[in-house]
Amino acid sequence: MNSTSPVDPESNSELPAEAKPPDGISGVTETDPMQAALFGLPKIIKFDSIARCGDEVWIENEGQIYRLRKTRQGKLILTK
Repeated sequence: MNSTSPVDPESNSELPAEAKPPDGISGVTETDPMQAALFGLPKIIKFDSIARCGDEVWIENEGQIYRLRKTRQGKLILTK
C-alpha cells in the first residue's frame, strides 16, 4: 500500500487518489453523502429538508421518542 493514498477503514484497502477530500473541508452537505462515508466527515443536513411539512420532527432513538422543533427565532430545541 502506498502511504500517501487514503485508506478505506471498512475494507482496509486503498482508495483512488482522486477520492481525497478537498483542502479545508469541514463537513459534507446532504448532496454529497459519499464523501462523508469515505472520510468519516460529519454529514450536514438542513433542518428544512427533514421537517418538510412544518417546524418539528419526531425522532426515535433506542426506543425513546424525541421532539426536535424550530422556534420563531430559528433556534432548535430537542425535548424528550
